[in-house]
Amino acid sequence: MSARDDLPVPDQIDGAPHPREAPVLFGQGVAEAAFLQAFNSGRLHHGWMLCGPRGVGKATLAWKLARFLLATPPPDGGMFAAPAPATLDIPEDHPVARRLRAGADGGLLVIRRGHDDKGNLKRDITVDVMRKLQGFFGLSAPDGGRRVVIIDAADEMNPNAANALLKALEEPPSNATLLLVAHQPSRLLPTIRSRCRELRLMPLDAADMGAALAQAGVEADSTAMAELSGGSVGAAITLAQAGGAEIYETLVKLFHGLPRLDRQAALALAESAAGKANDARFAMILTLFDLFMARMARAGITGPGPEAVPGEAALFSRLAPHAGAARAYADLSQRMGARSRHGRAVNLDPAALVLDMVWQTEAEARKFL
Repeated sequence: MSARDDLPVPDQIDGAPHPREAPVLFGQGVAEAAFLQAFNSGRLHHGWMLCGPRGVGKATLAWKLARFLLATPPPDGGMFAAPAPATLDIPEDHPVARRLRAGADGGLLVIRRGHDDKGNLKRDITVDVMRKLQGFFGLSAPDGGRRVVIIDAADEMNPNAANALLKALEEPPSNATLLLVAHQPSRLLPTIRSRCRELRLMPLDAADMGAALAQAGVEADSTAMAELSGGSVGAAITLAQAGGAEIYETLVKLFHGLPRLDRQAALALAESAAGKANDARFAMILTLFDLFMARMARAGITGPGPEAVPGEAALFSRLAPHAGAARAYADLSQRMGARSRHGRAVNLDPAALVLDMVWQTEAEARKFL
């Protein structure tokens, strides 16, 4: 935990509880079962790589595994041994669970990006941070039990930090387990990947998304959030806080009027992004415009999928009737994305950029009506 409460925390989404505080992990039963089976077999690997898209629960699973390992004696196979655990769940009032929530369990080390002298998060995990492993493994385990390390995120290590981790994986101490959260496993050294067993987490469906959002205290349409976020709870929370579903619905309604576009609605959308105070909304409009184009292009190839908002499937069927339209929208999306990134870099008027994207999409769509 950070020494200062006002410093940004790299493994927590703004507006959401920290992963250590999530009592339930939703939608990842397959990964949980795989870990539990390895534990009960008595052949628990010392290194685990938790993979999958951002925001699907990798950090939450890492903390759940840490609670389980620190609170559960290893199976000894004796005649009078306790029955094998049937779940990774640990009661919230268990002493280990309470200590982990307070950041006060000596059996756990969390490695993540540090802060610079100004309190800003560093770009990567440095070797100075990774050297904490040596001191941690040099200490006696509390009560002679396990030691657990969470590295979040392992693909944020710089080369020197990665080499330091590799040494720990090559010669791990007894009763030590390293949990590597990895958004992009391909960025890790092949030698690190080869020494870890992979647990792959999957995007959440609408039902699990609804449950996860409710647990985080976020009110939102779970179907819309599951579609717009790609099954990522983290992305869904960000979308919900920024009114993402409403913005996306505005885009769908706007283009439903083609071949006659509601100019006043287009202007209202553009003006809502104007001004410094609306920087976050402008960024969200650009993100959702890109998503709108991607979903429309995909519909031209595979047909409309589940709707994110009402009327989306009918709109895509009309505007993207075939693969040729899909390719045209994909090309346009790339051009608009490059222009919007350049525009933001040189501080072009946000309203003008949004209007330009609307007019270009209108012009392209008219070719297929």
